[in-house]
Amino acid sequence: MINNEVLSIILGGGQGSRLYPLTADRSKPAVPIAGKYRLVDIPISNCINSDIKRIYVLTQFNSASLNQHIKNTYHFSFFSSAFVDVLAAEQTMHSDKWFQGTADAVRQSMHHFLQNDFEYALILSGDQLYNMDLEDMIAKHKASNAEITIATYPVNAKDATGFGLLKTNEENVITSFIEKPDASLLPDWTSDVGDEMRSEGRNYLASMGIYIFNRDLLAELMNNPDTIDFGKEIIPQSIHKHKTLSYQYEGYWTDIGTIDSFFEANLGLTDDIPKFNLYDENRVYTRARILPTSKITNTVINKSVISDGCIIHADKIDRCVIGIRSRIGKNSVVQNTYMMGNDSYESLADMEANHIENLLGIGNDCNINYCIVDKNCRIGDNVIIEGGKHLEDKETENYFIRDGIVVIKKGATIPKGSVIK
Repeated sequence: MINNEVLSIILGGGQGSRLYPLTADRSKPAVPIAGKYRLVDIPISNCINSDIKRIYVLTQFNSASLNQHIKNTYHFSFFSSAFVDVLAAEQTMHSDKWFQGTADAVRQSMHHFLQNDFEYALILSGDQLYNMDLEDMIAKHKASNAEITIATYPVNAKDATGFGLLKTNEENVITSFIEKPDASLLPDWTSDVGDEMRSEGRNYLASMGIYIFNRDLLAELMNNPDTIDFGKEIIPQSIHKHKTLSYQYEGYWTDIGTIDSFFEANLGLTDDIPKFNLYDENRVYTRARILPTSKITNTVINKSVISDGCIIHADKIDRCVIGIRSRIGKNSVVQNTYMMGNDSYESLADMEANHIENLLGIGNDCNINYCIVDKNCRIGDNVIIEGGKHLEDKETENYFIRDGIVVIKKGATIPKGSVIK
């Protein structure tokens, strides 16, 4: 079944500099998460679970791997109107500029959207981790006769200055909005939230960057080329002219915008009951790979997630997410690490013919802690990587340190005996 009233638009984000080097040669939505998924799978899966199956993904930086992932993943029936299409920034007769902001990205792509029949445009971010009932959000938008609905999330004072904050009346209609306020202004921006949120000190309603617009209103708003961002311009200018509803969400949600938040979100999946639960009826969809089961020998594993097709001989794996086709050698100890895995296997014949000294994956007798190992990396034998707050931010040819987390760059080789600590 398809909700033909709704067209979904997923914003792929800009250059993703805060997630560098994970975004050095891929767009933010294409960054691998949870061992087998990509970030873009989260908003797409939320849409599919809500019977919204006409989806555009807007991107402009390093979109090749994102294109490939979507092409290989989201196939619908030939007899269905469902689709997931990538729209990269393009020069047209009307504009020769790249996307200048979130609203400008939608504006430049409107001629594609308007070729579809729809009543409501659902605009989502491509770099957030959450599981939301979008059908319920749309139903409340329709029932209230709103023209715009904004998904909102209670945050604490520490986080509030990084978001657009809003206040509502008793009917959840937004009456005021401020983008990233100074801390001195926060006492005037507290809101009525649920008891659990209040007990955690989360008294401020933040915009999640998830919007519903009525089709005609969105087309009208996009006629003004001077407004380039939803949070900074479109929303503040609209709330007193058009009925704008707050849809308050109190489930798990995190904005994966930094290396630290990305790292914690992935390792959080190893909790006994993770806040972002991959094990319920709302499935997260991704590319279907034909991989063998993982093979594990003489390894103590604690609070870890192991993906398909791995070959593991480690001594110990503790609080780790291990991605597809990962290889970890004998006597190695890997802790507090997200290993993204590999795009292919190395055959024994290839290893011998090419005299490969450092195999794909983590070698023997290694000790790895507080680390992100990007795809297709080679970490030689006897390597020690000890991340932590004692390390200063740093970049080398093969690795990057940010907030104490050591990120091994995609395809990098860390020679045997190397020490990073």
